[in-house]
Amino acid sequence: MDVFDELLRGVRGQGAVFGRSALRPPWSLHFADEAYLTLVIPMRGSAWILTEDGTRRRVVEAEAAIVRGPAPFTLTDDPDADRSAVRREVRCLSDEGAAPGGEEGPDDLQAETVVLAAAYDVRAQVPQRLLQVLPSVLVVPDEEEECKTMRAYLEMQLVCGRPGRQIVLDRLLDWLLVCTLRGWFELPEAESPNYYRALSDDVAGPALQAMHEDPAHAWTTASLAARAGVSRSTFAKRFAEQVGEGPMAYLTGWRMTLAADLLHRPDMTVAAVARRVGYADAFGFSAAFKRVQGVSPTAYRQAAEASPEEAVIPVG
Repeated sequence: MDVFDELLRGVRGQGAVFGRSALRPPWSLHFADEAYLTLVIPMRGSAWILTEDGTRRRVVEAEAAIVRGPAPFTLTDDPDADRSAVRREVRCLSDEGAAPGGEEGPDDLQAETVVLAAAYDVRAQVPQRLLQVLPSVLVVPDEEEECKTMRAYLEMQLVCGRPGRQIVLDRLLDWLLVCTLRGWFELPEAESPNYYRALSDDVAGPALQAMHEDPAHAWTTASLAARAGVSRSTFAKRFAEQVGEGPMAYLTGWRMTLAADLLHRPDMTVAAVARRVGYADAFGFSAAFKRVQGVSPTAYRQAAEASPEEAVIPVG
């Protein structure tokens, strides 16, 4: 599996579509979900995104934007006007406030402004390794042909009354999210993680791919160097230069990231999680987990069960 695919595998929309109604000035939508990510796609017209940190970005038709939460943000037609009188609360992750107002119907797509959005409540640590480096707002033009095709198909689905429409819409939005993220990380101004950039390196790349494909394997610096086709010393030096840490330190961090997500599963014991990420016994795994995450696996699981909405420990 491609590393990018793996990092985003758990990111899914949850019926989080709005914009099937006409938006006519003056309008203002306040997103109060505290979602980790919100995908914003103007199907007609344009919109301004205003965040609490003072960011102001305009997104137009044929562009897509991603807003990183969990802070609320506002979508409006005029960033300088007082829109408090017409502001509407939008909560994509619940049924309440899912549509921005107006009458739904096929003619909505002919309105002056039509915007779609999908909210993603990303709490798993695996995708956060990639997503935590995003700016508060990013805007990417739809330059890839496959993304343009998906947008056209998405628009068609909005007026389709066939069974299962919501599921189709969710999956199309998921694909557009991936297209947007991929487009962003290919831009010169994007600040992608060291390991993401290192995937294209002739020496570090094969080793990273191997660790992600089989994290439980008993990898050593020597075996990873052999995978890269260079000497042990050359590999260790190049990997540290590209990734910012040694190969064994990176492997341990990746294993503990996977372990943190596995600990959310009630069907897996700590010993089972240890084996899944390459540790023969729970004691050695627990020591490594506490060193990386700051708490023991048992304490982490108890905290997740007590407060699932706060059970995310940032990954460096």
